[in-house]
Amino acid sequence: MGDERPDVLLTGLLFYDLVLTGLGKAPTPGEEIWTAGMGAGPGGIANLAVAAARYGLNTTLATVFGDDYYGAYCRDVLADQEHVDLSLSRTAAGWHTPVTVALAHGHDRALVTHGQEPPYSQDALMGDPPAARTALVHIEAEPRAWIAKAAANGTHIYADVGWDPTQQWSSDLLDQLALCHAFLPNDTEAMAYTRTGTAAAALGKLSELVPVAVVTRGRDGAVAVDQTTGEYADVPALDVDVLDATGAGDVFGASFVAASLGGWPLEERLRFAVLAAGLSVRHHGGALAAPGWYGIHEWWQTVEDPELRRAYGFLADRLPTDPGPPLPHAPVTPPVPTRQY
Repeated sequence: MGDERPDVLLTGLLFYDLVLTGLGKAPTPGEEIWTAGMGAGPGGIANLAVAAARYGLNTTLATVFGDDYYGAYCRDVLADQEHVDLSLSRTAAGWHTPVTVALAHGHDRALVTHGQEPPYSQDALMGDPPAARTALVHIEAEPRAWIAKAAANGTHIYADVGWDPTQQWSSDLLDQLALCHAFLPNDTEAMAYTRTGTAAAALGKLSELVPVAVVTRGRDGAVAVDQTTGEYADVPALDVDVLDATGAGDVFGASFVAASLGGWPLEERLRFAVLAAGLSVRHHGGALAAPGWYGIHEWWQTVEDPELRRAYGFLADRLPTDPGPPLPHAPVTPPVPTRQY
């Protein structure tokens, strides 16, 4: 009998994302800018859930939906379109789903969010978490009780971390890595928490604290160490035109987990995650930009560059025979015409 546990367990805050692209330049106070495009869809923790589910992983999400249009829309997309298990999620009466407006410009974006803290905590949503193969978590200064319970259940914890607004970067946060199988910060976060000056030095420090350490470097790719196998990998990013970078880090994390569940060598896991993140930035939004098997397969069929064919040759054996149908992306408006007076 097969393993019936969820492949991926998730909890966190969900947002309705409205993404504006093609700004040309960042707006200034008092100025009106017409954008060339706009997309909308679920965001926040939904980025990880959709990215994982699009690889056919049994994905369970515990989150809170508001009893409003945005909550209903996001629930429908996640459950009906993306087939994410929402049995641990709740709809909160009288609470509004947080809404984020993302202004995508160049290789980054600025975010403006309206919302309040949800009425249910992560620990309340999870309770005694179901045994799962992996959990993707966002560690914060205050430890979440459910993470320790999940680790005790045999769940492999894959963790990331966010920007510290206090800029204290307390190393106490790294104590939580004792519960984790893998840690995947970006280079800025990794260097700040380890008090080091390079991504490589930060990776060395982190590899002493967690079995699998990964440091992402944006346009410079990613580096990783797997102490369980003795592997080291350093891979470059793909050269792609960036439309919207929202959620690229989440796509990276979910893709790394998918490849890890497949038992792939470290370099293949890292290249796969870098590729998926690179493909995601070509579309609007975070969650619905995730490429899934279909997007990876579509890209592989178009690659002619000999160097890329060699570097990603492993995909010929890793891609499923049937990558599935084309994936829906975020609803997008056509370009906005110049205002006529």
